[in-house]
Amino acid sequence: MKITCVETITLARGITVHAGPIRWLWLRMHTDAGLIGLGETYPFPEAEAGVVHGALARTLVGQDPSRIDWLWREMHLAVSYAGWAGAEIRAISAVDMALWDLAGKVAGQPLYQLLGGASRERIPTYNTCYDHLDFHREPERLAESLLESGIRAMKIWPFDPVARRGGGQRITAEEIQEGLEPLERIRQRCGRTMDVAMEFHGFWSLAAARQIARALEPLEPMWLEEMLPQDNLAAYRELARATRLPLTLSERLATRWGYRELFENRAAAVIMPDISWCGGISEAKKIATAAETHYLPVAPHNCGGPVLHAASLHLAANLPNLYILESVRRHYADEYRGLVTPIVQPENGSFPLPPGPGLGVELEPAVLTREDAIIRRSEA
Repeated sequence: MKITCVETITLARGITVHAGPIRWLWLRMHTDAGLIGLGETYPFPEAEAGVVHGALARTLVGQDPSRIDWLWREMHLAVSYAGWAGAEIRAISAVDMALWDLAGKVAGQPLYQLLGGASRERIPTYNTCYDHLDFHREPERLAESLLESGIRAMKIWPFDPVARRGGGQRITAEEIQEGLEPLERIRQRCGRTMDVAMEFHGFWSLAAARQIARALEPLEPMWLEEMLPQDNLAAYRELARATRLPLTLSERLATRWGYRELFENRAAAVIMPDISWCGGISEAKKIATAAETHYLPVAPHNCGGPVLHAASLHLAANLPNLYILESVRRHYADEYRGLVTPIVQPENGSFPLPPGPGLGVELEPAVLTREDAIIRRSEA
């Protein structure tokens, strides 16, 4: 079997989601056997498509798609002079996802079987709270709504408005109380029945992060995620020593080499790669295996589009050291509909094993015929 065409699809108008329009890049890998592999990345489709067609397609077309590791190395060599992250690695991530989808279709098996089989019967999930209910205004109602559906863990980011106002370099006692309030209200209403992870989006200085972490300790959040920017992992080691709360990072690190220092300095308690950013399924699996040698659990970042969601379910089904899988209720319940064939829904706080073959999802034909669909193809 040979690759005959690499195709990218994005929608000029984007998809209206929780934060406004977003534009995912979908990639379809065509073969002379008639099978098509599907991948995805985001959030800058013009840049990522430019890498796919300008640098990767010439490496891929005419090759055997089953040589996944070899093709990953060749793609990385084709772009590594430009750097080790950014659009180059996001483009490789989409291609790698499509190659694994193809491999599953050839085998007639769901992708998790090719990764080594299922490590669990169901996949626990937490909800990242881009939701119809606002955690700033009504955190108790949101927590109770999730508990009613069986979801017992959620993620919020109440300190972000403070950081955006002041630049994240310092924080006052009054501002700390402002950030604590949603979690305090959830604790008052729900007690310890709801685990609450705290996201910080890398907005804070080390000094302010220490203050925030100390203030949060009595409330025992599930973890503190990306309190600092991800480009100084030695600073994270200092932060880890200053708090008894677990640190989680980072979806913004790319490839196994990007995680090496993090593993060595023991700053993180939970590792969070994003399949569509870190280098694809191949790299996510290798990162997770490296984490396992340090006895670190993995919580894949899954806040993108429907193909990433499917890939994350398969990876989570397989990983022996899975901690929990991120998901967004508003995405899988509403916003993915009409974009891909039906995807599995959670029950009682966990997802069933995803179907196959491969990723088990396809773009709906209507997506390819939309007036705003931007489709590019690279062929021999």
